[in-house]
Amino acid sequence: MMLDKKILSIFKNRQVVITGGTGLIGRQLVDMLLEHDALVRIISLDKISVATEAEHIYGDLTDFNFCKQVTENAEFIFHLAGIKGSVEVTKSKPASFFVPLLMMNTNLLEAARKSGAKKVLYTSSIGAYSNASVFRESEDSIEKPPMDMYPGWAKRMAEFQINAYRQEFGLNNFSVVRPANVYGPGDNFDPENSMVIPALMARINSGENPLKVWGDGSAVRDFAFSRDVAYGLILAMHFGTGSGFVNLGSGTATSIKQLVETLNSFIDFDYEFDSGKSSGFSSRVMDISKAEELLGYNPSTSLKTGLEETWEWYKRNESEYLNKINYFKK
Repeated sequence: MMLDKKILSIFKNRQVVITGGTGLIGRQLVDMLLEHDALVRIISLDKISVATEAEHIYGDLTDFNFCKQVTENAEFIFHLAGIKGSVEVTKSKPASFFVPLLMMNTNLLEAARKSGAKKVLYTSSIGAYSNASVFRESEDSIEKPPMDMYPGWAKRMAEFQINAYRQEFGLNNFSVVRPANVYGPGDNFDPENSMVIPALMARINSGENPLKVWGDGSAVRDFAFSRDVAYGLILAMHFGTGSGFVNLGSGTATSIKQLVETLNSFIDFDYEFDSGKSSGFSSRVMDISKAEELLGYNPSTSLKTGLEETWEWYKRNESEYLNKINYFKK
């Protein structure tokens, strides 16, 4: 993936706020912007250091006064902070997911509006879509509920908030993206509360033999590497996303069977599929043609390359997840 230095130069010596800057996508974004001399301010609940050159402010975005404090004097605001959780956990503890996510989005976006920031970008989610085999921006409908019920509604509410700003105040400096199933270094590897790729890696690392994979392996997903998505955020911040949002995926459909086989191509482990367990949605794949045309978005990291880099990072940082705040244990 070639980075456009001309686009990145607009951030030189500019105050850039990144909420969730210690997270999966955030740390990649931090690195890119620091490499091009941005003045980066990371806002995080997790006391994890990802870049010594950046300013770190630790605190809770559900506090509106804190949001006003950290967005002060910011020219660019990337709002990535959220709550990650497995499908099982978000179903069993919906309030623990929905309420703080709703509060942090409402507060941060309102603080960003009042701060007078030049541009603001909100990172929504594929889970805000209603169920479909292929997700296209033009086919999104507010009349149908999101696939990921509570987290999906929280993400949609933030999108509605931005639409309200556009309608009432005529603001066109807010942009919105919906990333796919993002993975990479810095992912959440908590075995009790992680998504499919970090969950599989953690179980392989623990010595589970054979590795039991839920479902028959036929379910198809869109696995996007975090560095590709981070650059997509920069492009979306620069070009804007108009009156709607833009998908940021990999452009490739991958079955769970293909995922496991790719992991097995560089990690030695035995595995078997458990057809008695649900495979989940049969297909969750993004159409990224709008991002390609509007932003020049061109994700180029192959699944194997991304998985290898993620595995190598995980082996060096197995216990990092222990330093992350788990909203579901509050």
